[in-house]
Amino acid sequence: MGGMPLNDMPWWRWRSNVRSALHMLSDPVFHQECWLAGREGYGDVTDAVYRLVEDTWLDNWSAEKYVGTIFRDSGEAALVDVAVLRVLRIMHQVGADAPVSAYMEHHGWPEAVRAARDAHVRLATSDGEDPDAPPRSLEVLRIMTRSA
Repeated sequence: MGGMPLNDMPWWRWRSNVRSALHMLSDPVFHQECWLAGREGYGDVTDAVYRLVEDTWLDNWSAEKYVGTIFRDSGEAALVDVAVLRVLRIMHQVGADAPVSAYMEHHGWPEAVRAARDAHVRLATSDGEDPDAPPRSLEVLRIMTRSA
């Protein structure tokens, strides 16, 4: 990881999980090569959604609440809010246990991917990382969030 370290934020582990989820949700090539292909080590759409909202409660309140702890500024928070709303709307319509293909066939999926991409690019760039690098595996995420 180059550039600005993730752990400069007070709740950097949560930021890491949110970034991981947004990264996976925002990458159509990843969807094809990992999620649809059933590739081990990356979870599925439901795993990504839970990583996005589970510790942060972004399914209950605005990311603005976390400016200064998870998010650097209101711009990041606003983009994350849009992505969360788009993805959760689809999850509630297709169901949390739906296959990956059900998400990707949903009429709102391209809009959700675009919103996740906007948020991912902003957060990755703010952290000094390449937003176009492939998503890291869940094992790499676990290793990153264990180390300080």
